[in-house]
Amino acid sequence: MKRHLIFQSSLQAETPCIPEETLMRISDTEFNLLRKLVYERFGINLTEAKKSLVVSRLQKTIRSLGMRSFKQYYDYLMADTTGSALDTLINRISTNHTFFYRESNHFEFFRSRVLPEMSSRIRTMGCRDLRIWCAGCSSGEEAYTLIIEMKEFFGSEYDLWDAGLLATDISTNALQKAVTGEYTEDNVAHLPAYARRYFKKISDDRYRVSDELKREITFRRFNLMTPVFPFRKPFHVIFCRNVMIYFDQMTRSELIRKFYQCLVPEGYLFIGHSESLGREQTLFQYIMPAVYRKKQKE
Repeated sequence: MKRHLIFQSSLQAETPCIPEETLMRISDTEFNLLRKLVYERFGINLTEAKKSLVVSRLQKTIRSLGMRSFKQYYDYLMADTTGSALDTLINRISTNHTFFYRESNHFEFFRSRVLPEMSSRIRTMGCRDLRIWCAGCSSGEEAYTLIIEMKEFFGSEYDLWDAGLLATDISTNALQKAVTGEYTEDNVAHLPAYARRYFKKISDDRYRVSDELKREITFRRFNLMTPVFPFRKPFHVIFCRNVMIYFDQMTRSELIRKFYQCLVPEGYLFIGHSESLGREQTLFQYIMPAVYRKKQKE
């Protein structure tokens, strides 16, 4: 039961695993060129502290292209008209770290309050169309967790609902893993007992998501920096967790405005626990840590 169109992953601060002496050199000018490009196209704010991270992530790609400098690579990015070079760039610099039931209190609230509230409201309108967007779905764990919770909540009535889920990310690598739906034992370790029935063990250390879950999710590549979101209908719930932490204030404010426009009245927005909408924003009502509800217009 899927629909809609087409989100964003994260750049995780980490210590490069490549010894410093093997790193390519990057000048301040080269770094600023790449930083400006990444900010304009993807909204990610690469601070000075990310310089060595960027070098370690990109040098293999640069050398494989037969280039000797980051300026050559930047010129190559700007000259490419297919978009594939930028796809490779964002795949290299974005890190997709997540796991099933991460920040589990969100999923408990989603199941115990959001789903009962929204399904009751939708029924009064004479339909069964529940629209949920997982923006920045990374390698799929969050999206599959949401579908599991929906399946568990609706039970045998699930098939009576148009209750699929849209899951988007900017990274094609992450999306490919999400679509494949295969995870290691470490990935599934956080699953509660009732969720394990949606996974099949395919080897000593690998599990595959059931087709029952896969067919309920539409995975698409989508850039949250798109000026106007192309969705035909507003969502009842948007999950965009641990994405905005990598944006500056102006980018966050603009994204919050677009999320507001994409939600039904009193729809819910979930963000990461390390994120906040800020006290100055007036579009959303604070519900609990990292959970907000769209305010009705006065």
